[in-house]
Amino acid sequence: MAGTCDILVIGGGIAGLSAAAELSKHAKVAVLEAEEQVGFHSSGRSATMLHYALGDRLVRALTLASRSFFESPPDDFTDVPLGRPMAVLVFAREDEREALDSLEADIALFAKLERLDAAGVHELCPLLNPEQRHGIADLNGIRLDPHALLQGNLRQLRSRGGELHSAARVGAIEHRAGAWHATLEGGQVHSAPILVNAAGAWADAIAQRAGVQPLGIEPKRRTIITFGAPAGVELERLPFAKTVPDELYFAPESGRLFASPMDEVPSDPCDAQPDEFEVALAAYRVEERATVKVDRIHSRWAGLRTFTPDRHPVAGFALEAEGFFWLVGQGGFGLQTSPAMARITASLIAGGELPMGEVTAEELSPARFARQPA
Repeated sequence: MAGTCDILVIGGGIAGLSAAAELSKHAKVAVLEAEEQVGFHSSGRSATMLHYALGDRLVRALTLASRSFFESPPDDFTDVPLGRPMAVLVFAREDEREALDSLEADIALFAKLERLDAAGVHELCPLLNPEQRHGIADLNGIRLDPHALLQGNLRQLRSRGGELHSAARVGAIEHRAGAWHATLEGGQVHSAPILVNAAGAWADAIAQRAGVQPLGIEPKRRTIITFGAPAGVELERLPFAKTVPDELYFAPESGRLFASPMDEVPSDPCDAQPDEFEVALAAYRVEERATVKVDRIHSRWAGLRTFTPDRHPVAGFALEAEGFFWLVGQGGFGLQTSPAMARITASLIAGGELPMGEVTAEELSPARFARQPA
């Protein structure tokens, strides 16, 4: 059985699905997802916030450009909210004050912040211990719903005639007669003139199967635990709280608290599982910064975050392979930047101007990783 379309997307995470939904406005699009469900390895395992303490200028610009979509999604996208308000608090000890100052200056270009003294920090997050004496707060943060985002993009894709093929693991890829042909492990072949590689941690492997030079993608594991909150705490009023260095974040989650040690453990592409060391590290860092005792861990999980060598996303055609488009390297900010990245992808494939002036095609292009001749 063979299928043909205008654009073939490999990868059903948020990057691939959002791009496919946007592209399906003007093209016949099919998505090939290796797993039974979308967003299985990364997008669906994310503790997703829209905030500006993540990444750098480029990431923050993409996040800001995506915000209006989450606040007012298209009528055909979803029947449920894509998120709910949640303040973001970045807190610091006295020895981290200079780093907090620097971060505040960077974020202030993108969000309205409040500078907090010790009293303000503990009023916003009473769980912190007295050593956490300084903070910056974005009271307009949004706790995003990964499931709603994934399903909204899938809904749009299908309503516009696009297709999702799940359990569609690609075995071989070849380019002939002006089209890419992806052969699944079951023998089915899907073909299109344009192939979008949105395979996340598997993106370099997909490129190699297609005879395209890999970019040096680095999958890294991130661990999250959930545990009980102290009695009497009004969980619905707590912020998403993060240390200035990338050591810890925690927030309320379904009647409990969740926390991550913000680990970035190098990993092969796989179904990531939590390691006991990172689980223990998460609990230790909570107890180091807060007055909370993690007596019992209710649940634990891990997901893969995929980084390029410069930690910026890639969106653009490969130099050496006609019709092969890279869309990878979201590094943990894929959900909060997905609307902007989807519009950028559609513009680049159509050959038009980018929809936002703060981001250039050159800084997203895979050409920046091209190997120089010896």
